[in-house]
Amino acid sequence: MNKKARVSIRKRNPRPKVNKSGSAAARNTSSRSRGPKIKKGSPNGVLDPAVRRSEFLVFGAPQIQSPEIAAVLKVMETGWLGTGPRVAQFEEEFRKYKGAGFAVALNSCTAALHLSLLASGVKPGDEVITTPLTFCATVNAIIHAGAKPVLADVDPITLNIDPREIERRITPRTRAILPVHFAGRACRMDAIMKLARKHNLIVIEDCAHAIETTFQGQPVGTFGDFGCFSFYVTKNVVTGEGGMVLTRREPDAGQIKVLGLHGMSKDAWKRFSDEGYKHYQVVAPGFKYNMMDLAAAIGIEQLRRVEPNWRLRQKVWEAYNQAFSGLPIKTPAEPEPGNLHAFHLYTIQVNAKLAGITRDEFLTGMTKQNIGVGVHYQSIPEHPYYQQALGWKPADYPHAMKIGQEIVSLPISAKLTAKDIDDVILAVKNLVG
Repeated sequence: MNKKARVSIRKRNPRPKVNKSGSAAARNTSSRSRGPKIKKGSPNGVLDPAVRRSEFLVFGAPQIQSPEIAAVLKVMETGWLGTGPRVAQFEEEFRKYKGAGFAVALNSCTAALHLSLLASGVKPGDEVITTPLTFCATVNAIIHAGAKPVLADVDPITLNIDPREIERRITPRTRAILPVHFAGRACRMDAIMKLARKHNLIVIEDCAHAIETTFQGQPVGTFGDFGCFSFYVTKNVVTGEGGMVLTRREPDAGQIKVLGLHGMSKDAWKRFSDEGYKHYQVVAPGFKYNMMDLAAAIGIEQLRRVEPNWRLRQKVWEAYNQAFSGLPIKTPAEPEPGNLHAFHLYTIQVNAKLAGITRDEFLTGMTKQNIGVGVHYQSIPEHPYYQQALGWKPADYPHAMKIGQEIVSLPISAKLTAKDIDDVILAVKNLVG
């Protein structure tokens, strides 16, 4: 880890120097940071009962309140559970929230990526450039569209795809760029869009982590030709399972809507409405990617709390930053001035030489203290399928490889209580404090 990576992002709490053994020259000595400890590197040892929470803290548990429950019950009472008026309402409200031209609700962000690639005109043999630090769905969607995924390494500070690396990977076969706004931090969309214009490339934004995110005042998902969002159960707005595509052009939205429901004409869902039965036409060999009204009902209520929930996660982020400022771990870079961070993930990096414990030992130690954690993500080339099918080697993308071997996601849900936050902080300090 370089010196820059070890420097605390909070100037008022400078990180102490760390020696070769991983011990800190100086540390915070608040009463909260001291207490029963787990021996570094030995998270499988017996825990003092004073350390362990009485109940397991589920990573990413959503905040579900009475309005969502009531909305679901109302939908069930109508008898219209599948794609219907609630989906149309959710599409329109999300479109307005993002200031987009058109919106199409689907059953996942994976479906959104897949159909955006198809609607963009990407064909077999075309290349699509994306990041190696992402969920497998990003790359799989490119493969399912028949194109060839090409990886460009990430910036080690922001963890987002590096525009300089994108430019190095552009060839005459490149058709699209697929940036991922990792953890809720906006990619450098000015540089990416400049490259796209220069080389006449499609831009499909993966905004699975970035519902609230803006770049220089503009919502992400509205820069490129397509913006793809996730409403999975751990996301900032949830529907259980769900996704959304934003488009600039009405024909693109229409094509995605058709492809998302078996290739049937776009208003086929109305065939059972009180307007009377309507015949539909199958105009393409589509997919079963449509969202249900049950899911949309949840999403409508969740979207109404998007801003207060963002503020709750911001407070968690700030509490972690302050608590971890003296620890031998890398914390996230501060949000860039002029940009809005969605605070979807709070990631730390655990380097064994500095922290005295490996990343996987840290994961085990947190779990044994009843704290749920995640890994977002091992770099894509670490997985055997991509090594075998595409010949990728992790070391070819050194920043993503190193990050993927050290990264840990801590709970940052809007559902967290003050006690939950304190428990997470104490658990981390028990392992690396």
